[in-house]
Amino acid sequence: MSDYTLFFNPMSRALIARWAFAEVGVEPKLEPVEWENKPAALLQANPMGKIPTIIHHTDTGDRVVSEGAAVCHYLAEMEAPDLLPRSEEKADYFRWMFFAAGPVETAVTNRAMGWEPQDAKQEATVGFGNFARVMDTLDAWFQSHAYVCGDRFTMADVYVGSQVDWGLNFGTMEARGSLKAYQARLQTRDAYKASMGTLVG
Repeated sequence: MSDYTLFFNPMSRALIARWAFAEVGVEPKLEPVEWENKPAALLQANPMGKIPTIIHHTDTGDRVVSEGAAVCHYLAEMEAPDLLPRSEEKADYFRWMFFAAGPVETAVTNRAMGWEPQDAKQEATVGFGNFARVMDTLDAWFQSHAYVCGDRFTMADVYVGSQVDWGLNFGTMEARGSLKAYQARLQTRDAYKASMGTLVG
């Protein structure tokens, strides 16, 4: 039996967790999730019924982790410390992981649903400013950095990279040169191919 359960639907953010598991070399037990009939075990672990949600089965009891960024970091902490940031990388690692979880996710989702802030007051209220500023910020970073923490792949790249990868694949992000180059680097990874490759076509 695996030490981990991953609640999974292939058309969901649970793919982020599957990529993270592949990077740390751990095969979780996949618990299928149907949107119209979510399993009781998922709702017990995460009453919101959201995925990714994982359960880490330990000698001291089960530990539940939800939210993609948290799942990624937790798996690195537990299974693959080489994917954690070094001391000098922590500022970039946490800055960009949470930038992706907050402003990027919100800006992309709101735009896809047909809503964007209309003036400076709304931009200040929503917290991400506007879609163009979010894209400009990502673009500027990856014009001069191969990965989130510079030249070295870390677990932050699974989370930030998933956002960029999906955004480019599904047309919800602008296909800027720096982002396309970042995506291409990620897509060469064996763990990406094993978990996300079906999205590339």
